[in-house]
Amino acid sequence: MAKRQLRVLSVASECAPLVKTGGLADVVGALPAALEPLGWRSRILMPAYPGLLERVGRTRRIWREENLFGGPASVHSCRYEGLDLLLLDAPHLYDRPGGPYMVDGHDHHDNHVRFAALSWVGARLAIEGTSDRWRPDVVHAHDWQAGLVPSYLKYAGAQTPSLLTIHNIAFQGIFGPDQLDALHLPTWDFHPDALEYHGLVSTLKAGLVHASKVSTVSPSYAQELTREEFGFGLQGVVSMRGERGELSGILNGIDTEVWNPATDPAIANYSAADPGAKAANRQALIEEFGLEEPAGPLAVVVTRLTHQKGVDLLLEKLPTFIESGGAVVVLGSGDPGYEYALGELAARYPQSVGLHIGYDEPMSHRLYAGADLVLVPSRFEPCGLTQLIGLRYGAIPLVAATGGLRDTVVDATPEHLADGSATGFTFSDIDAGGLGFALGRSVDLYADREAWERLRAQALNTPVDWGTSAAIYAQLFTELI
Repeated sequence: MAKRQLRVLSVASECAPLVKTGGLADVVGALPAALEPLGWRSRILMPAYPGLLERVGRTRRIWREENLFGGPASVHSCRYEGLDLLLLDAPHLYDRPGGPYMVDGHDHHDNHVRFAALSWVGARLAIEGTSDRWRPDVVHAHDWQAGLVPSYLKYAGAQTPSLLTIHNIAFQGIFGPDQLDALHLPTWDFHPDALEYHGLVSTLKAGLVHASKVSTVSPSYAQELTREEFGFGLQGVVSMRGERGELSGILNGIDTEVWNPATDPAIANYSAADPGAKAANRQALIEEFGLEEPAGPLAVVVTRLTHQKGVDLLLEKLPTFIESGGAVVVLGSGDPGYEYALGELAARYPQSVGLHIGYDEPMSHRLYAGADLVLVPSRFEPCGLTQLIGLRYGAIPLVAATGGLRDTVVDATPEHLADGSATGFTFSDIDAGGLGFALGRSVDLYADREAWERLRAQALNTPVDWGTSAAIYAQLFTELI
């Protein structure tokens, strides 16, 4: 008799390619395909934001409830671009203008209700199963938006184990205790060892307390979260889970079919074995942004323009980099002050700075393909996908030595260059001085074309897929059941 394929319910607020605001969506969308050969079949529960049901086409209703926190709701099952999706249709919660979390620059006023509802339905599906007789063996909850799934399972006395993955601890899903009854949470568990967080409720803390196990998206980030400077007030509960052996750091991978320079339709194709067309992409990028051919490396920045991402450090040190022969193209949006300052930088160096405010997926592919360097000076970075895509496309990562950046980029020291293990540049002093020194090192190495080509070859040959990490997730799920 064939062995039954094990089942995981992934609960998340976004999933590529349907809805994406950051790396969370990429992980949720890519992990199922990597888990399937290992015996785990995934279904992804996410909200049916406006237009999603029409976009995915034919669906089957597999669950409904007449009053889900203020209105009727149903779950619709479908197969879309290789993913098994469960779309939670609750118009009173999700059918509104704006993005998944914000409208006109402000959070939706009822985000705590909207994502408690998502968590509630995730727990109900785990306990009751669906009308098509599917019930998961494990629930995988992602970030604060699904943080209450483990809590609802616990309060229902359910036996289904859960894993909570922290993609970014800075976002915690905080609301007032006056909402506990409305969200079906017990007031008797409002205390510091459970739901209470400085007089409020944090859905992320609830998940950290109640999940069977906890994971983060890199080994270094798992360790950093036990420290005050990175834990955002939750370092105590993270440390407790670590001391019990219930905390894992598992690196993200990227979808190497979507991100494949050998087949990417947005660029002139090349590969690790034949990187020749990399030069043509570089020239095309220079022409697209109207730049002069730089004497030094052509760097790109693909990021949210925020303090966390170290944009202020870039603004301080890019002029020196440019005057040393470098050039830079920036793609991103965020803080209006940073957008304005980058516009001023582009006006000051029109032949060396390209700028596109906003996000454009095909353009991002062109940037990675044309770049010599990809800059990621984040003050903290749970895992980071930008540097992984850079490696895949031979755009040498220059990164702050924090979180997953530290775990995925090997610094181009003389020793690492000599033994062939170097894949990029790292800096440990995460300030303007540290970034400036690393940029200077990149300019110096770029002048040695033979050494630079060897570094690029090592980057192109670095594994960035989900293979190793998916096996760790599969083992963790197996331990849970």
